[in-house]
Amino acid sequence: MNKNKIKNIVGLTLIEIMIGIIITSIMMAAMYTTYSVVNKTYTQVTSRAKISRSGRDIIEMIMRDVRMAGFKYFLGINEKGDPIEFNTGNVPIKISHDPLIIIKNELGYTRYDPDTDTDTDMVGKWNSAKDLCCDKIHIVYDDYDQHDVAQPYKRYKITYFAKPIPDPPAIEGTDKRYGVFKTVESWKQESSKWVINPDCDVCYHNLLIRDHVVDMEFIPFGPEGTALLPPPRSDNNSNQDLYQIRSVDVRLTFKSHKEFYRSAAKEDKPRIVQGLGEDRTREYENIDNDKFLRDSVVVTIHTRNIGS
Repeated sequence: MNKNKIKNIVGLTLIEIMIGIIITSIMMAAMYTTYSVVNKTYTQVTSRAKISRSGRDIIEMIMRDVRMAGFKYFLGINEKGDPIEFNTGNVPIKISHDPLIIIKNELGYTRYDPDTDTDTDMVGKWNSAKDLCCDKIHIVYDDYDQHDVAQPYKRYKITYFAKPIPDPPAIEGTDKRYGVFKTVESWKQESSKWVINPDCDVCYHNLLIRDHVVDMEFIPFGPEGTALLPPPRSDNNSNQDLYQIRSVDVRLTFKSHKEFYRSAAKEDKPRIVQGLGEDRTREYENIDNDKFLRDSVVVTIHTRNIGS
């Protein structure tokens, strides 16, 4: 081979190769950092959107039921008469037919047992001032089915309540989670009174409809736009005020399934979840290295079938 041709061969020195590797590494690191930031932002946006979307779905469900509270179907003829009997006034809430009852800071719900009459509402909450949950709401309304000759008039009781997940609650100091549950019960006409209908084909009990709930708050308002606090109840001789409810403010606060923030909240800058009523605003500081997002959905629901 000609020596002159060998001298004309162009190549890279070791230093040039190393410089190329360093520049490529810097570019790859910059691309990875950019990807991580974009992916983190995308995850945060989708997490917040998921909380908002699922919150709206439950709000729409509660809204439909609250608007039905107190509804009665007057069209048609009922040989047994309608209404036959309303369990109202100073009676236990579990057998009350009052249109809308709100119970503050109470978890769980047990069905009324017409045979033993021993089941009562379960009361419980987390032993933590920073994570108490939740309000409960009972909704009663009527319906009519002209094709059901034996039982044309229907009466339903809808209950939204919260329970710890898992149940029984996890050990204090671990991830505190609640779920929103729904129970649908029905009464039927029997002789001259209403009794629990065990054959209701549209009823269900303790159905989990949303996980990762932080708080669920209901505040009723009267004709003058003033909050009815404490909410009127049928078992404490304030049942007349139950028919003064004109609207209900609802707040549902959810927690992200996965950690959202890079670091936990600082003591001097806690993350705040704003409540509607007194003593329902919560601050989350650097406790248990909590990095979860909490977001609320708030709506006002007007009752259309409750009169004075």
